Amino acid sequence: MNPRVKISFLAVFAVMLIATFLFIKLGSNWGYVLPRRGTKILAIVLTGTAIGFSTVIFQTITNNRILTPSILGIDSLYMLVQTFVIFLFGSMSFAITSKEFNFLLSVGIMVLFTGLLFKLLFQGGGKNLYLLLLIGVVFGTLFQSLTTFMQVLIDPNEFLVVQDRMFASFNNVNTDILTLAIAGLVLATLYFIRLYKYLDVLSLGREAAINLGVDYDYVVKRLLVIIAILTSISTALVGPITFLGLLVVNVAHEFLKSYQHKYLIIGSVLIAIVALVGGQLIVERVFTFSTTLSVIINFIGGIYFIYLLLRENKSW
Repeated sequence: MNPRVKISFLAVFAVMLIATFLFIKLGSNWGYVLPRRGTKILAIVLTGTAIGFSTVIFQTITNNRILTPSILGIDSLYMLVQTFVIFLFGSMSFAITSKEFNFLLSVGIMVLFTGLLFKLLFQGGGKNLYLLLLIGVVFGTLFQSLTTFMQVLIDPNEFLVVQDRMFASFNNVNTDILTLAIAGLVLATLYFIRLYKYLDVLSLGREAAINLGVDYDYVVKRLLVIIAILTSISTALVGPITFLGLLVVNVAHEFLKSYQHKYLIIGSVLIAIVALVGGQLIVERVFTFSTTLSVIINFIGGIYFIYLLLRENKSW
């Protein structure tokens, strides 16, 4: 089947799920319920777009389908920032109560961290991308340890606020934050357009890309900045969802059977939206909010990650 037909099918399925989410058991008080559901759907679409988009680019430049941007430690840094602010100033501080400021602060620190990493590691050129991944793992572990240390010391009531941010949630999303997230996503996409033409070549590997005339270090550094911005937006918007990118991009590869990024990016985004909307429907209608969406996705994604590792091991 042609990839365009498959993407059309995914688009129709995503629209059907969104319509179901919006209008199921709407009741007579639709003037109140519909805007709240619409806000939640917008948050889901933004998150799915950012995660699917960034993971496709990341796996392309690393030439590895079992890696996700979270390996850089961005998710762990988000939790460290939230815990540190509460540890230092308390849960009633302006940095916590103002969702807009908290969003900008979190995204700013995460982008600054990744930017400094890229600047330091790419000064020598060469194969520093692999060193970047290794240092990302080390920093991620360090951030998790510092976060746990501070969580043990803070007041139990303050810890409840931290715990709220440890799991992705699409409930009570602030519309002002959505506006900022949309602006960031649009700007990152506009910047990406001029680099899009290199992705199919980059998927052939570093040496092949250089031989075909691509300024590899220049392109990869700028793509990594885009990845950092997209990952920061999705994490700061709803919280960390570790395995979603790994899951949707690999499903997109298997479903579309195409190497062309014009299909893979759109397909990954649509699959992410389907997974998030479908998962949120299950959370609300089946589990009646007794669990969170991130728990379901990380459980399924973790199993799929183990499957990928076992499959790669057999191929060796």
